[in-house]
Amino acid sequence: MSEVALPESVSRIEDAVRIDVGERRVRFSVDETIYDLDVVMGAAYLFLDRCYVFLDREADSSSGGGRVAVVLRTREATTDEALMAMAGNFSNELLNQALRKQIGEANAKVREFIMARALFSAEGPSTIDKLLAE
Repeated sequence: MSEVALPESVSRIEDAVRIDVGERRVRFSVDETIYDLDVVMGAAYLFLDRCYVFLDREADSSSGGGRVAVVLRTREATTDEALMAMAGNFSNELLNQALRKQIGEANAKVREFIMARALFSAEGPSTIDKLLAE
């Protein structure tokens, strides 16, 4: 079989999350031009019950943007396959958090309107109405 060259766009996607597996840990280097820091932090938060999470910032002048280093360290001994599965789950959670952020930003005005309307209508009678009723 001959090797097939991947299109440049696929290589760029694979570079968005760089994975390094070590003893009881998996290390990610996440491209901030693709995933914002708050997206990375949201994904990391959901892993707190499964492992220890360490975040750090890396400088990456070649892409014009920064990278966030994420290290997930298991609490007990594990296999490389389990670490790679954790890396895949983290990558999926990055996508989930990015979509949640987009939906939240798109619906911000609607949420504000609904909350304002609910709070305004929950006031009850005004003080003038109370004074007139006496």
